[in-house]
Amino acid sequence: MKLADKVAVVTGAGSGIGRALAVQLAAKGCHLALVDVDANGLEQTRSLLSAAGPYVSRHALDLRDREAVQALPASVLQAHGRVDLLFNNAGVALGGSFLQLKEEDFDWLLDINLQGVVRMTRLFLPLLLERPEARIINISSIFGIIAPPGQTAYATSKFAVRGFSHALRHELAATPVGVTVVHPGGVATAIARNARLPEGTDEKEQARRLALQEKLLRMPAEQAAAIILRGVEKNKVRVLVGVDARLMAWLEWLRPVSYWWWVRLLAGAVDKAT
Repeated sequence: MKLADKVAVVTGAGSGIGRALAVQLAAKGCHLALVDVDANGLEQTRSLLSAAGPYVSRHALDLRDREAVQALPASVLQAHGRVDLLFNNAGVALGGSFLQLKEEDFDWLLDINLQGVVRMTRLFLPLLLERPEARIINISSIFGIIAPPGQTAYATSKFAVRGFSHALRHELAATPVGVTVVHPGGVATAIARNARLPEGTDEKEQARRLALQEKLLRMPAEQAAAIILRGVEKNKVRVLVGVDARLMAWLEWLRPVSYWWWVRLLAGAVDKAT
């Protein structure tokens, strides 16, 4: 797929991987409809793009707001006239064990990470089907392949995005619309720092967990975006981002029941070596 002169909708474009995708898509000559709940973040992303580059529109909205999302395709069509690519990238995190999580917090995460993907796909798919070549890119996670403790809500959403993407790809096999599911490993974004926490979370324990997460989230968002776009250009149906993602996917394939024991073993070996 050639990205030049395509129109791409990118959710979560105000920071992290979404921002990096926007910058690199623009550099490839792609027109952009940038979506994020953070209007200031969208403006910062827009400021990184060349004024002489492709046309860019900004759409500040919350993916939980059904009315706002319902109106988005018309706004994008008014600005760009068509849509060729949909990057469902927006996501949030929620810390704590299942017993610690309130139902409303669990639902909050699913409404963004899963229902946001489904709503955007439902609304933009008719426009994508009108194009001679189009693609949906759903950002899952390595936690859509393995499921660690303390991530019940996040893993639920990312496994669901993975399943939704595969089923949708099979349904659209005879159409011009392809589907790519992306599983990033440890990418250096703010999602861990911005994670919602259960009430009463111990501050010292949270600091320890955050320090560990920051240690593991090492790949620059720009590098992750480049890997994702190479996969899109090659029409890949699955993209694993990072050596850690490839290793975890291999472990899950090799030991689908006991992989977490092996992950802990490897983590312990790394700690001893360092």
